[in-house]
Amino acid sequence: MAARPRRLPVAERDPRVDDFLRDGCGRCERAATPACKVNDWREVLVALRVLALESGLVEDRKWGFPCYTLDGKNVLMVTVFKEHAALSFFKGAAMTAGEGLLEAPGASSRFMRLLKVRSVAELRGRRPAAKALIEQAIALERAGTKVDAAPASEPVPDELNERLSRDRALRRAFDALTPGRRRSHILHVAGAKQPETRARRVDKCAEAILAGRGFNER
Repeated sequence: MAARPRRLPVAERDPRVDDFLRDGCGRCERAATPACKVNDWREVLVALRVLALESGLVEDRKWGFPCYTLDGKNVLMVTVFKEHAALSFFKGAAMTAGEGLLEAPGASSRFMRLLKVRSVAELRGRRPAAKALIEQAIALERAGTKVDAAPASEPVPDELNERLSRDRALRRAFDALTPGRRRSHILHVAGAKQPETRARRVDKCAEAILAGRGFNER
């Protein structure tokens, strides 16, 4: 008989993550419908949640997904894609544990790295490596490590860069976007010829960035 999953103490759980596991991230029209990707990966997502909570990190929900923090700073997220679920590490580009297991979300990803998981059995086999990755991510955050990442493929306009430098919440949200979503905002702002117009476009982009959307998503 398979072992029953550990029951999480209520005090450890953020009820908004229960909502995510039921209805999805809520960022598209498939939320709370049978077409939501969460339905295909719920068992794996629950197992990833247990692993994240065992680390002692604080459970939150940001950009629609379960997010795990240390002293208010983002360390990792539990995410879901069409082909897999994943642990997403905010400082993954600086991590060396689990050599060969971490992958960039896209070709132009600078900071985030993923541990992709396609079944509970696969996660069970990778559990020691996954725990080592989480421990290293926590250690990097405690040490205040800065990620030395490759330059972005598209230069960030000065107006957007200035806003990101003084708005920490916006910077975190921008860095957590997929490369394609980041690029959509960069191109929209950069497409204006006048600095004043670019500044106005930054204001328009900010709401979508905080909501985890690309510029053309509604």
